[in-house]
Amino acid sequence: MPYTQAISHLKPAENKSSSYIGKTMGILSIVRNDERIEAMSIKNENELQETSLIIKLWKKFVNRETITYAIAGVLTTLVNLISFDLIANKMHVNDLVANVIAWILAVSFAYLVNNFWVFHSGVGNEIEKIFKFFGARLVTLGIEEVGILCFVTWLHFNNMAVKLGLAVIVIIVNYIFSNLYIFNRDMDEK
Repeated sequence: MPYTQAISHLKPAENKSSSYIGKTMGILSIVRNDERIEAMSIKNENELQETSLIIKLWKKFVNRETITYAIAGVLTTLVNLISFDLIANKMHVNDLVANVIAWILAVSFAYLVNNFWVFHSGVGNEIEKIFKFFGARLVTLGIEEVGILCFVTWLHFNNMAVKLGLAVIVIIVNYIFSNLYIFNRDMDEK
């Protein structure tokens, strides 16, 4: 039976010596509990530091902009994949040509969504932003074209599986370009 439970079962003593023993045991119990409280507080401080790091990372990477960008990325990817599937697999157009057409449709959609919904860039310097947006996306078009050429044309992988795999890389690269170069509010203010 643990020490604190043993104390709780003792009845109040009638004489002074047993009362003294009870008080002494109560003081010992408090000291043991203080040691537990101190050990628990050290453990809690470490947990708070770990938790605060997680919270800081969460706040930095999970915010309105990243969530709306992820949603816009999914929608843009769907536009890209569906149009590619229709053009390449239903209309039987060459995969590389179908990818370019799907890219034009998806990038046009992405520009509108990113400009007005994700980055709240609004109207202003539209021609410059459009050229930057499409220019930066040319890099990811190159990534997609090389991937399709290697994996679909030469290695005969499934074109939709390759397109889906490339979409992950494209979303990450496009976010970096969009956030740092195209819709950068600091650059717009200059």
